[in-house]
Amino acid sequence: MKTRQLVLSVMLIVAAFLGYAVAVDRTPVTVAAGRDALSEDVVAVIERPQPYDVTALLQPEHKYFGVTVQNAPRDMTGVQSFAKNVQRKPNMISIFAEFGDPYQTREVRNAYAYGALPIIRWEPFDQKLSDIAKGKYDKYARKYAAAVRRLNLPVVITFAHEMNGFWYSWGTQAATPDDFVGAWKRLHDIFEQAGATNVIWTWTPNVISGAPKVKLDRYWPGDEYVDWAGMDGYLTKFYGPQTFDQLFGPTITAIRRLTQVPILIVETGVEPGPNRIVQLKDLLYSTAESDDVIGLVYFNQPGRVLWQIDDNEEAAGVWGRHAKKLGYGFVVK
Repeated sequence: MKTRQLVLSVMLIVAAFLGYAVAVDRTPVTVAAGRDALSEDVVAVIERPQPYDVTALLQPEHKYFGVTVQNAPRDMTGVQSFAKNVQRKPNMISIFAEFGDPYQTREVRNAYAYGALPIIRWEPFDQKLSDIAKGKYDKYARKYAAAVRRLNLPVVITFAHEMNGFWYSWGTQAATPDDFVGAWKRLHDIFEQAGATNVIWTWTPNVISGAPKVKLDRYWPGDEYVDWAGMDGYLTKFYGPQTFDQLFGPTITAIRRLTQVPILIVETGVEPGPNRIVQLKDLLYSTAESDDVIGLVYFNQPGRVLWQIDDNEEAAGVWGRHAKKLGYGFVVK
């Protein structure tokens, strides 16, 4: 009995040291060979260090400087190329993931190792929000949340983004605001129960100019369920809003009627055209000057148009040069 207690004490000391190493070395702890010889309680201590504390990331001193690049961060080549071309490392990287997929462990590891905060855009293409709200997918959600907690790295989750638009299968033509709120709250609660407090929950509507008749307040889950409010919106060549204030101003005002949580531009881009350089500068300077907005993520891949800026020397130079001048970016650790 005394021998067992001695062994357990030694292992707890080792576990404490390993838990400290998680924070210092930025590498999640795994139990090496010999695991089977350990008691279950010791294994649990080693594998479940304190959850990553995201507090310092919620309202940082400098603005986030993010990017969405095709195949990243599973393959970091595109991110490295973007950083080289704009002469500025991004510290946020988007990951598009279908609801039903396993947790994107490799992608999250790669982003974090690069010094960036991963943003998972969790998309329920094949599941009804009403079913998620009723618990039909609880087993999957619990498994996903457990994986998030086990990896224990900071991650942003934007579930069912642009829910106020009609273009997604979870949008206004397929789900009600109550369906969305119910699904959001249920998933959030499952993560809380799993101890996955290393998630930054980011509620992300489309800018309201794209859906002017849809009231955002009906989609709001409440401050206790949201860490950041996000916005998706693009500046185009000839039609629609042409400036930061026109594109994001009304949505910021609408969000501020609901909450005072920090706001992140989760997805944006500028269409190639005669005003592109002016619009790129406007995005950077207006975000930098805003007390509400903590950063932006540029959609640097093909979509409806070719949004990329890193393949255009003038656009890339302007984006990187002014981002540096304005102090965008910092290493996420």
